[in-house]
Amino acid sequence: MSLVRRPLLRWLTTLGILALVLWLVDAGHILSQLSSVALPWLLLALAVTPLQVILSAWRWRYTVARLGASLSLGHAVREYYLATLVNQLVPGGVVGDAGRALRHSQSTGRTATAVHGVMIERLSGQVVLLLLAALLLFLWLPLPKPPMPGLFLIPGLMVAALLVWSLMQAPPIRSWWLRFRSDLKRALLDTAALPVQLASSLLVIGSYLLVFWCLSRGLDIDIATTSPGLLMALCTVLLMAMVVPLTVAGWGVREGAAAVIWPLAGLDPEQGVALAVSYGLLVLVSALPGALFLFTGRKSPGQTAYHCPD
Repeated sequence: MSLVRRPLLRWLTTLGILALVLWLVDAGHILSQLSSVALPWLLLALAVTPLQVILSAWRWRYTVARLGASLSLGHAVREYYLATLVNQLVPGGVVGDAGRALRHSQSTGRTATAVHGVMIERLSGQVVLLLLAALLLFLWLPLPKPPMPGLFLIPGLMVAALLVWSLMQAPPIRSWWLRFRSDLKRALLDTAALPVQLASSLLVIGSYLLVFWCLSRGLDIDIATTSPGLLMALCTVLLMAMVVPLTVAGWGVREGAAAVIWPLAGLDPEQGVALAVSYGLLVLVSALPGALFLFTGRKSPGQTAYHCPD
């Protein structure tokens, strides 16, 4: 498939899934909820997003430091903002991360270390998200009757799909697995690194859930106050859905997951879809500072700050 047709197909898939979800639910009710969102809660949710970037950038800096490379926190924050913006606009969900890995490799001359640092940093967050989602779903999501145990396999299948897809993008497994396994142990699985990685990733995911809670309050969704644990359990499913590399920035898949999971909890699907849409819009707005770094910062001669191979 050509380089032009592949992004176009992703955009068409995104729009198609979104259109299908909005056709299946009451789109008018969703629009009404979004238009009446309380501004103070919206601003509070937006104020949390820089914390997400700083925490994520610190986790990346810690990861590459465990691999013996240097990365200042300020540079990491700038790169993370830029990568987040690119991931919001470019199909695939990893182009921005590939860009920051490439630029880090150019500044250090250690390509494998730079690439592995980004992969391990992302993996740290995904593992913690999977564990947290499994725990919250077990504690808060009522099991449908008749029992549907397969429901609880959804988050795991999403992560498995992402990992398989990620491996397909990497060099041949035989040539890099031994090096990657060694780096994985040093930066994530080592007894000194694991608690730090788990704690930092938990803080990052906690900030995501805090944004969801603020938006829920702004949208006047009752469970934000009556059953916040259930809300957090449902929102972890939305976060897991965004990881699936099928559409642009998780659009469509996230809203489809909300339309499915909210009724399973005995709630109106329109509430879930409205929350998913508002979250997607907020993430896009919060990534806009990354545009300031498109043509600034350290760069090689003849390069802009953002460059990623096709």
